[in-house]
Amino acid sequence: MTTRIGLLSDTHGALDPQILDVFADRDQIWHAGDIGSIEVAQQIAAHKTLCAVYGNIDGLAIRQQYPKDLFFDCDGVSVWITHIGGHPQRYAPNIRQKLQTHPPALFVCGHSHILRVVRDPTLPSILQINPGAAGYDGHHVVRTALRFSLTQGQIHDMEALEFNPRFPQRHTLPRLAASPPEDSEK
Repeated sequence: MTTRIGLLSDTHGALDPQILDVFADRDQIWHAGDIGSIEVAQQIAAHKTLCAVYGNIDGLAIRQQYPKDLFFDCDGVSVWITHIGGHPQRYAPNIRQKLQTHPPALFVCGHSHILRVVRDPTLPSILQINPGAAGYDGHHVVRTALRFSLTQGQIHDMEALEFNPRFPQRHTLPRLAASPPEDSEK
C-alpha cells in the first residue's frame, strides 16, 4: 500500500484554498505547527486525515487538541513531527540527543519558514524535512509545502510546492539517496 502525504507548516491562521486543491489526491495531511487557529485545523480535517502538532504561536485550543511532538509509523516509515526542530547543522536544544537515541526515518519540523529536504550527514538514516511556510504571515518570500508518498518503508515522489496568489508551481525534487539507484545497464 502507498500513503500519499501533503505536508505544510506555519499557516498562522490562514489556509489558502490552493493548498486543499493540490492536496486533494493525498491520503493524509500533516501540519508541523503554527496552525494559528482551530478553524484552520478543522478546515483541513474536514477534507483529509490530519496529523498535527502545535507550534510556538498556537493558543490553548490547539494545544489541547494537538501534541508538541508526534511519533508514529506510516506505511513502514517511522515519523517524528515537532514544530521547533532545527536542521542537521543546528538542531534545537535536546533534539540531536533524541534523534540519536530513537532515530526516526523521517524527522519533520517547521518554524524556520525555510523549505528544506536533507539527510543528516551524522545520522544518515534520518531524512529531515521542513515544508517551509504555507501561510501569509512571516519573513518568508514564497509560500511553500511538500507532497510525497510512503510505500513499504520508502519515502518517494517528493515534490516542493510554491504558492503565489493565483497558481501553485511544482518542482520535483531529485531522487533521494536512500532510494536504490536505477539499473543503468539494462
